[in-house]
Amino acid sequence: KKITFESFEIETLDIVHYRVYKLVVKIASMSEESLNYCTDSGLVPQLLQELTGDDILVRVTCAEMITSLASSAHGRRYLLKQGIIDNISNMILGADSDLFSGFYLPGLVKFFGNLAVMDKPHQICEHYPAFLEKVFSMTEGNEPTMIGVAVDTLGVLGSNLEGKQVLHKTGTKYQKVFRRLGHHAKSSNSDLRVRCLDTIPSLMFFDNHTEDLLAMAESWFSALSDQLIDLFRSIVTQPFHCTTLKVFTAIANQPWAQKLMISSPGFVEYVIDRNSSAVWHRTCRQFAKIWRIACYLNSRMALTCPRSLK
Repeated sequence: KKITFESFEIETLDIVHYRVYKLVVKIASMSEESLNYCTDSGLVPQLLQELTGDDILVRVTCAEMITSLASSAHGRRYLLKQGIIDNISNMILGADSDLFSGFYLPGLVKFFGNLAVMDKPHQICEHYPAFLEKVFSMTEGNEPTMIGVAVDTLGVLGSNLEGKQVLHKTGTKYQKVFRRLGHHAKSSNSDLRVRCLDTIPSLMFFDNHTEDLLAMAESWFSALSDQLIDLFRSIVTQPFHCTTLKVFTAIANQPWAQKLMISSPGFVEYVIDRNSSAVWHRTCRQFAKIWRIACYLNSRMALTCPRSLK
């Protein structure tokens, strides 16, 4: 039997919409059979219809729920078959002409970011170029909320090697994006600085160290700022100690980064500062261990790796 919200005898509030959809999506995500039952009930099709409806707040909710549905392989297949992924791409394309897109656009971008990681980043970004274009344009904007969503999405997309390669293929566009990351990591509000300092390590960490990948990583880091040493010093003095060290830990096993750290005035003294808090000191010791191991793994850096980092 099909169920619609109009079938309820009481007035249906937005909060009821949210709770019902959340429960339906949770059930539908369990298995393909569960999804079929939820589809036959009429609630899943109604959820998909409301994604393009007139109620902006319901759109926001629907974008969140559809992202949850896409967390399962059978859910993604269903969304693809129903043309929902194409619809979301078109909504992103038309966002600039919609005055209210700022409410639901972050949810659509998050949807594609998660979709790319769960499937093939190259395939998703190639088939739906509007997604990556929008992420890049959001980083160039002036709206902190949009910039934050774009920064988080880049971190998710670049968390695996294929995603990094997709970003690198965009060439100068991505170089500009990295420059913006460097700017925000140094000069924006606290929340955005932390989000940038969380994203940069995700983009800069590499499991494999081929010459091409190392060159790619160095070019990205260099793109953060024209005055890289000044930026380095600025990052070092950020009040978000544990978050800041994530950046250095991500690149600590890359030879070019080891040289840069050693040549940055005050960096070594900062890491081994004995007067800082216990938590900070413990965090620094963990970083120091990682760095020294990385130095010794690279024989060319072993002799120059500071022996005071113990």
